[in-house]
Amino acid sequence: MIHVEHLTKTFGVVHAVDDVSFEVDKNEVVGLLGNNGAGKTTLMRILTTYLPASSGIAKVDGFDVMTQSLEVRQRIGYLPESIPLYPEMRVSEYLEYRAKLKGVHRHNRRLRIDYCLEVCRIRQVARRLLGTLSKGYRQRVGLADALIADPKLLILDEPTDGLDPGQKQETLALLRELGQNHTIMLSSHLLTEVEALVNRVLILRRGRLGLSRRIADLEADPVLLIEAKGPVEAVRKAIYTVPGVQSAYDRPAGDDYVLYEIRTEHDRDLREALAASIIQAGFALRRLDLKRRTLLDRWNEINASEDNLAALYGAKRPAAAADSQHVTTQSA
Repeated sequence: MIHVEHLTKTFGVVHAVDDVSFEVDKNEVVGLLGNNGAGKTTLMRILTTYLPASSGIAKVDGFDVMTQSLEVRQRIGYLPESIPLYPEMRVSEYLEYRAKLKGVHRHNRRLRIDYCLEVCRIRQVARRLLGTLSKGYRQRVGLADALIADPKLLILDEPTDGLDPGQKQETLALLRELGQNHTIMLSSHLLTEVEALVNRVLILRRGRLGLSRRIADLEADPVLLIEAKGPVEAVRKAIYTVPGVQSAYDRPAGDDYVLYEIRTEHDRDLREALAASIIQAGFALRRLDLKRRTLLDRWNEINASEDNLAALYGAKRPAAAADSQHVTTQSA
């Protein structure tokens, strides 16, 4: 449904989107994550034809966003970060106006409006002026607008922003239902919401793609946790003497202990070998655990890795380092 290849968008010397490539399949629900300024909104605006790319290829349902923008717009429903509403119009009038603009046939128009009023829980404010609505209701009107033409692809920028907890749960349930027959790309800062909803995550960091993984693969990707006391480099040397260790990321754990998060080749359980190696090297061992990694773990890894690279190399990262998904890597 979405094909992006070496997509780049620059604003002067700033690379808002920097050589990003990924695919989104039909009826897949994808979460687009990243810190403020990571390039999420810029990427969405390119896919929805609001912004032209500086270079690269972006296609929606086989249509190029640059040369076939009308065909692309006919296939998407877009909920922007700031929803442009006409404050003097009533909710039902606005949805009818938007349905006409989007080419919804007049015989089907009333059914679509009634459907959107119902599923977005805005029927009770259908006769209210848009200018009098709270932020939460404005957000739901924007979602109704995105759904009005029953598009193949929904691109939603912070769809639960401004909603109370109950409204968020209703919206997430709606998106989960829509994901059975629509392709959905949504951005959010709430990792728990994304993890419960999407099939796959894309994490942007400083305009580049730091991770593209299915949620099921993340959960099946364990990490070994070890807390040891001793010089970091010496402990790391003892860790890497164990065959099968792929990467290790360390951070302080308190009381002079350091926590090491270790990945192994083919997800092997090397707890016994690691414990023996560290103890034989003369270091104290306080914790040894096998943990299934979460989306938050990967988020922290990517941010820590990028911060370390920025400190070492400055704002412009070397290509080889930028493409690595591991925090630290060393041969056994």
